[in-house]
Amino acid sequence: MAKIEGHMGTLKDLIRGKAVHQRRLEFVSYPLGEGRTLVEGSLRDDRFQPGYYFDGVQAPEGVIHWMIVRMIVEGWPLTIMDIEAEMPGVPNELCRQMIDSVRRLKGVAISGGYSREVLRLMGGVRGCSHLTHLMIAMGPAALHGYWTDRSRERRPLPTSLEEVPALKQLRNSCFLWRDEGPLMDRVRQVIGKAEDE
Repeated sequence: MAKIEGHMGTLKDLIRGKAVHQRRLEFVSYPLGEGRTLVEGSLRDDRFQPGYYFDGVQAPEGVIHWMIVRMIVEGWPLTIMDIEAEMPGVPNELCRQMIDSVRRLKGVAISGGYSREVLRLMGGVRGCSHLTHLMIAMGPAALHGYWTDRSRERRPLPTSLEEVPALKQLRNSCFLWRDEGPLMDRVRQVIGKAEDE
């Protein structure tokens, strides 16, 4: 662990005084029926203490960025069928010129390579860095919302790996989902149980 001169505890112990900034990402998913889910994501930056811009003008406390994106996803691979954005809070009115950049993602699959595709279509000078960040983070959130929506109905036990929803995205996505990990072992046990019935 990196040490700060004279500090012997954890980094958490260094937190004192009032925060200066907070970024919040929030995602909520709503069932639409017929295998479709609406996912709403927001990114909000708040400045808690006044500061100064590069030109010496004072920057007040309050909202710096506040972007909201709504998209409808369905199918497999999970695909963005419709999408819209709004920008209730921006540091510069010119930022709103990029509000429609998210529409370039209509038809994009949320699968392997999703983040690269978001960067290709709306990253850098092709869009707003905050909307791009929000869209990258919305990919996994959309998958979770969709899976949660779909999991409300009990389904027959899978008899093969191909029948396990979202396994392509989960397999080797983290330590627990590694090929020889406990969750893949559990999947194989369930498949074996289904074959025995």
